[in-house]
Amino acid sequence: MTGIRLTAPAPGWAIDADVVVVGSGVAGLTTALRCAAAGLDTVVVTKARLDDGSTRWAQGGIAAALGEGDTPEQHLADTLVAGAGLCDEEAVRTLVTEGPDAVRRLITTGAHFDTTDSGDIALTREGGHHRRRIAHAGGDATGAEISRALVEAVRAAALRIIENALVLDLLTDAEGRTAGVSLHVMGEGQHDGVGAVRAPSVVLATGGMGQVFSATTNPSVSTGDGVALALRAGAEVSDLEFVQFHPTVLFLGADSEGQQPLVSEAVRGEGAHLVDASGTRFMLGQHELAELAPRDIVAKAITRRMHEHGTEHMYLDARHFGAAMWEQRFPTILAACRAHGIDPVTEPVPVAPAAHYASGGIRTDLRGRTTVPGLYACGEVACTGVHGANRLASNSLLEGLVFAERIAADIAETRPPRTEPAESTGGEPVALLAPETRTAIQRVMTRGAGVLRSAASLATAAEELEALHRSAAADADDPDPKLAVPGVDTWEVTNLLLVSRVLVAAAREREETRGCHWREDRPDRDDEHWRRHLVVRIAPDRTPVVHRTETAAFPPVRPAH
Repeated sequence: MTGIRLTAPAPGWAIDADVVVVGSGVAGLTTALRCAAAGLDTVVVTKARLDDGSTRWAQGGIAAALGEGDTPEQHLADTLVAGAGLCDEEAVRTLVTEGPDAVRRLITTGAHFDTTDSGDIALTREGGHHRRRIAHAGGDATGAEISRALVEAVRAAALRIIENALVLDLLTDAEGRTAGVSLHVMGEGQHDGVGAVRAPSVVLATGGMGQVFSATTNPSVSTGDGVALALRAGAEVSDLEFVQFHPTVLFLGADSEGQQPLVSEAVRGEGAHLVDASGTRFMLGQHELAELAPRDIVAKAITRRMHEHGTEHMYLDARHFGAAMWEQRFPTILAACRAHGIDPVTEPVPVAPAAHYASGGIRTDLRGRTTVPGLYACGEVACTGVHGANRLASNSLLEGLVFAERIAADIAETRPPRTEPAESTGGEPVALLAPETRTAIQRVMTRGAGVLRSAASLATAAEELEALHRSAAADADDPDPKLAVPGVDTWEVTNLLLVSRVLVAAAREREETRGCHWREDRPDRDDEHWRRHLVVRIAPDRTPVVHRTETAAFPPVRPAH
């Protein structure tokens, strides 16, 4: 344990449970449903409303070997290629072999996928896949349908739900084992203000941290809260430098910030072309799959072309689809484009890469267990080893499903007893940052740790982030401090700063280009020295400690649970 915690009032209320699941996307709700079905008293905590997580924004679909002629082995091969030598093969094999049945159980739960005229699940292709294996719903509203089905199932199961609640820190007992979480509930309700859910098993399914960048496909709630909590609790994170930038995000202007509309990879899967302002297809000859190359390759090609032409975006041309196909297959994207004055039926769509997905996260084993006893992680917040240096398209929803079921099985099997949280014995709580610091962090990260990185850009980013960190600490030591007031906006920005510092520390260490990590000054992949993972923890003095593994294999997750 680090003894590090956020500045916050002491919990004014508490409830008890066997399991608390933090997050309400596919990973969190699947875990909660499976735990409840096993007879475990389960509480779901979510930062906004139950259906406001990243899952509902997923357009493309969920990948699984469901089609005729497709096999888990072929899905495994495509995943390993996309992961650029850093996938954990055992984790990937678990994903692709257990995935098809997990999708079928999701259908049994109530999710409706698009079907062919013969009644089979309709499958499409996305980048990096050599077969059509992406199941989708509502054309391009897969995440929304999965979220709807799981939310309905959770409500039908009468699980205890705490909405509009930001999780703060992990509670531990006298032995250092998980004993629950502290959290702050916003607004009126049965619980209000800072409280605690006391439980011997905590599952973090808090999603991503895209809000560390100025432009992202992630919702505003994706501020890295789960990774920050885990780091303060002493857990290890890994592969955090591998941030996937989605190649085709609707370009709304150079100054646009916050969540940006995604133009799903499935649009390219159905035959759309990437072109420059002159109409030239520039992905031909770049990769055997052209526009359907893995995301890192497409994002880099777009960025290179933008630099060559001195432009801020490229174009996605799908005019040949015609109005009927756009309206039937991609109604959500069509509506989003038209809402911004662009009609994909008659004109190419301006696109540029934006932060999309964290391939790394809290390090877990194949049962979702972290290096802190009783603490689990699942979904985008976790690093299972499945994604390596670059996530294969549409493997994210599948990972959430498969590993959620494994976590629930582990908790149901071990059923740890409830224990009392110990009093915090750490030093001074973390000084909070002023809310306006959020924009400063995002601009530092976008300039220095975005799609294009270098030793110089990362060093500048690290220096600027440390200055923000030192400034907050100095304010706390001032005899007449002007401290930021504890609250959702100050807690979020403090979490953003912590995960940004760790991400940059790892990115500075990795002196090569691999997967979605692109160093301009180190353009080549270096397997001899860098086919390794970077594992990071926070020292009690609050500095990131980066450790490089000896091989491409993850070290075992210890201590044993």
